[in-house]
Amino acid sequence: MESKLRAILPDHDLLKMYEQMVLCREFEESCAEQYTKGHITGFLHLYSGQEAVAVGSTRALHKDDYILSAYREHAQAIVRGAEPKRVMAELFGKATGLCKGKGGSMHLFDPDLSFMGGYAIVGGQFPIAVGLAFASKFRQEGRIAACFFGDGAVNQGNFHEGLNWARLWELPVLFICENNLYGIGTEVRRSSALADIHKRTCGYEVPSTQVDGMDVMAVYQAIKYAAEWVREHNSAYLVEAMTYRFRGHSMADPGKYRSAAELELWKSRDPLPNFGKRLIEEEIAGQTQLDAIRKEAVAVVQEAVRFAEESPWPEDAEVYNDIYV
Repeated sequence: MESKLRAILPDHDLLKMYEQMVLCREFEESCAEQYTKGHITGFLHLYSGQEAVAVGSTRALHKDDYILSAYREHAQAIVRGAEPKRVMAELFGKATGLCKGKGGSMHLFDPDLSFMGGYAIVGGQFPIAVGLAFASKFRQEGRIAACFFGDGAVNQGNFHEGLNWARLWELPVLFICENNLYGIGTEVRRSSALADIHKRTCGYEVPSTQVDGMDVMAVYQAIKYAAEWVREHNSAYLVEAMTYRFRGHSMADPGKYRSAAELELWKSRDPLPNFGKRLIEEEIAGQTQLDAIRKEAVAVVQEAVRFAEESPWPEDAEVYNDIYV
């Protein structure tokens, strides 16, 4: 029998998770609109459809654990605690942005939140995650490094080097693969001889598991177990979350390589309405309360856009700052 939600987390936490998923979805959809208006330029990779992974994972981690991600990281930064208005301002390239407007969509970073960056280089986060885990172990801090990456990164040498060093040096790294089935426009089975990515860790004796990445509670439970295992054993673990992005790889991608039937099938598994339905069925919330949560999320995102539009551009001299640590 499926375990009841209240047996896993209290009502407040369950509603917070729903609230965060809705906020992330509204934020991303607004980003798409701002991109079409020309307010956001460059590449823009949206997270719509994958919210359960960011929300479930972050809820299961400690607040001082390091989080690293790839270039589809707006939601992960917001769920970690970054202000939506500062994230939006960063996407606009404004001085009030999370990185003073110098990072943009793919390079969000906030060390105060232990959010150690989105990385535009595919697989670029692996050696950084291993290094942070090494530092944590050396300093005996008890923190782990949670490293998010997509299925398209697993054929990079850094992935294998990261697993190897994490296992060899017994480092507290939690590898979280967000397998949305496509690396840009290439389906995972066309690019990987072993499409079940979690099975790749056997070559390094790193334990792993696969989880339904469209179910926020399944993700929460899998990551909670894995994070506790990493903390207890001071060694690496990998979780493969099976998920799906509802939009193309980036705003420049019309996604013609996917069939309409496939897209509709995955949209029927949308983590937002499905989790909302469970909250109602288990009498944790009513439809009126869920509607109010969505209305509040829309207001937060509208305020973020207003803040970004009204914020100043960085001064020319700012280009010379933050070059060296």
